[in-house]
Amino acid sequence: MTDAEAPRTVVTTGANSGIGLATALEVARRGFRSVGSVRSEAKAETVSKAAADAGVEVETVIMDVTDAHACDEAIRQLRPYGIVNNAGYPVTGAVEEVTDDEARAALETMVVAPMRLARLALPSMRERGEGRIVNVSSIAGVATLPLVGWYHASKHALEALTDALRMEVAADGIKVVLIEPGGFKTGIWEEHEKDVEARAGSRYEGGYRRTLTFTRLSDPIMGDPSRVAKVIVGALSGRTRPRYLMGVDARAMAMFSRLAPAQVKDRLTRLLLDL
Repeated sequence: MTDAEAPRTVVTTGANSGIGLATALEVARRGFRSVGSVRSEAKAETVSKAAADAGVEVETVIMDVTDAHACDEAIRQLRPYGIVNNAGYPVTGAVEEVTDDEARAALETMVVAPMRLARLALPSMRERGEGRIVNVSSIAGVATLPLVGWYHASKHALEALTDALRMEVAADGIKVVLIEPGGFKTGIWEEHEKDVEARAGSRYEGGYRRTLTFTRLSDPIMGDPSRVAKVIVGALSGRTRPRYLMGVDARAMAMFSRLAPAQVKDRLTRLLLDL
């Protein structure tokens, strides 16, 4: 099989659960060569089992997205047509309670790493005259709430850099897309619960507990990650939009953030979170 006949390679980061796993599976269903990046052999086994159950083939690569050398090696070998930057995690904590190391780790994972992977992939994409970079942001990149400020900061930064990159590489035939999901059933909510427990004894504990309560109450109506995966894979071919805001909650929150005066947003948010 010649390079022209071979299926195009798409790399999905954070592929072992939630939107990442659903995307890696959907990528394979659509006829791409699907490669999921994970951080351990155990997570690679999770992907392989899910792929077998779904009747598709998903390759895995062990890669910590914060490891520059590992990223460089993987992208040079894979020369992907598409990258889905999905890896991330919640950062629960009031601004004054998040340490410098915690903040740096969040920005490294959710801002520096996706831009690094994009930068590494651009030469081969430009050489082929085509390529897709899909960055999974969140409604957190559109609006801002207290007690998760560093998470919002990482998503706002990702959105700004994605906008810049989209304009910079458009003339090369490379499309850059943002996905902004609202509440979908992913592992991020379980991690949020652990973060809240770790903040026990904080002066903001009441607020943290309320965020957890709201999350639990919304769980029954959270969407299936496969819905997001279908939109992501759709953005890997054909015409695209710069942004895909997904979920009724995301659209409502985005509208409220855009239209409501800051004083109204602040007062209502503080009332809901007892701040």
